[in-house]
Amino acid sequence: MEKTLNRIHPVSDPETTYFLQVSWEKDLGTGFGILLSDCQCAWTGTVSETDISREAADIEMDREKYVEELRKALIAGEESAGKYNFVIS
Repeated sequence: MEKTLNRIHPVSDPETTYFLQVSWEKDLGTGFGILLSDCQCAWTGTVSETDISREAADIEMDREKYVEELRKALIAGEESAGKYNFVIS
């Protein structure tokens, strides 16, 4: 299993630092686990391969392109810094 941990500052709460951990087996396209923490509370969830396919279809994006955008937004870290915004709700 592979994991990444990134520090994020959501546009919805820029003064707060959150930590985003993403874990996956083969690649993000087969599904992944996600953990978000502000160091006081933590939230976890899973995204299945079916969820990914459905989301890509809903926004009418090629599935492979969608998975690549997920990779950039969730695990790329420094190479994507400033390119993606997060909103915590």
